[in-house]
Amino acid sequence: MQAQYARYDALVIRRFYVHNFRCLENFELPISGQPSVLLIGSNGSGKTTVRLALEVLQKIARGTNRVGELVKPRDFARGRTDVPMRFEIEVELDAKRYAYAIAFELPRGFKELRVLDERLAVDGAPIYTREVAQVRLARTNQEQEAKFLIDWHLVALPIVQEPSKLDPLSIFKQWLRHMLILAPVPSLILGESNQETLEPNVQVTDFAAWFSGLLAYMPSAYSKIDEYLRQVIPDLEDIKNPVIGADSRSLVVQFSKPEGSPAILERLSVPFEDLSDGEKCFMICALVLVAKDAYGPVFCFWDEPDNYLALHEVGHLVMALRRAFQTGGQFIATSHNQEAIQRFSDENTLVLYRTSHLEPTIVRPLSELQVSGDLVGALVRGDVP
Repeated sequence: MQAQYARYDALVIRRFYVHNFRCLENFELPISGQPSVLLIGSNGSGKTTVRLALEVLQKIARGTNRVGELVKPRDFARGRTDVPMRFEIEVELDAKRYAYAIAFELPRGFKELRVLDERLAVDGAPIYTREVAQVRLARTNQEQEAKFLIDWHLVALPIVQEPSKLDPLSIFKQWLRHMLILAPVPSLILGESNQETLEPNVQVTDFAAWFSGLLAYMPSAYSKIDEYLRQVIPDLEDIKNPVIGADSRSLVVQFSKPEGSPAILERLSVPFEDLSDGEKCFMICALVLVAKDAYGPVFCFWDEPDNYLALHEVGHLVMALRRAFQTGGQFIATSHNQEAIQRFSDENTLVLYRTSHLEPTIVRPLSELQVSGDLVGALVRGDVP
């Protein structure tokens, strides 16, 4: 697992902009200052594409530097290869503004995209800039600017050396790596791990490694995991993670007979993979709540957290996440579920829509739209906006 990191006490995304990526053209997500936001809209309106755009940036911070592994020619909006594809994000960490931008192009005759330009700045001062192959590193203390050449098909951010863990470059990459971008597939989530991580994948198939990593990084995390899960799974007794081989562990969940219950067994041990899909989602929620404390304020994008849950369970999970992020960080969710939608106000609900697959996505706050009657019904009928 990775070493100790610098911590920051405040986080908010001030700007997230995407251009010419799938259905997102000149698209800016208005989430500045909002601790939690819900994205709604019909299927195909662009909600998941927002997630995919965030994934591009996170993959860069986690070390993927080959452009062809990040974006493909088919990702250009409506095949418009004559216009660069651009991603920009600006985040405030401890009152400092970190702004990162990267643009890709596909010159005529090329089969793979390449970097057109790239830059990282803090409070307006450049950390590095890059145009095609030329990278320029800003220097302090009267030192001269450093320059080096890089393959046009490689991104510079994972390559530029970090002077220390407290350097702005390191702090920004750490935050970007630790974003929680989630679209769990519970049926694929098993309980075995042979490593530890603080950086779960999108499908959370490495849940067991994330569980091990969080507890190794912050041993007190278990009490918070236990506290939350007992609220939603009352007969939970313990989560064990015993060693089963030289380098492997396997999660086992123990349940106990509620006091006064006529149950036949006093205690039952269940392998993690045998839990229901909904129970696995509650487990993921518990780790998100812990990660928020372990990493410092964190950004979490969860694509349809209400999937796999019973109706009466949706509100509990959504409100647990919303309450947690009131004290720092940002939580973004997508949903079609009425129970989830009702847990957000018109001011922090954003509607994504487009009139056809030939048009780009448009985003507007629900508070600006006129919706009569049932909101979910209006979404189903296509009456929003």
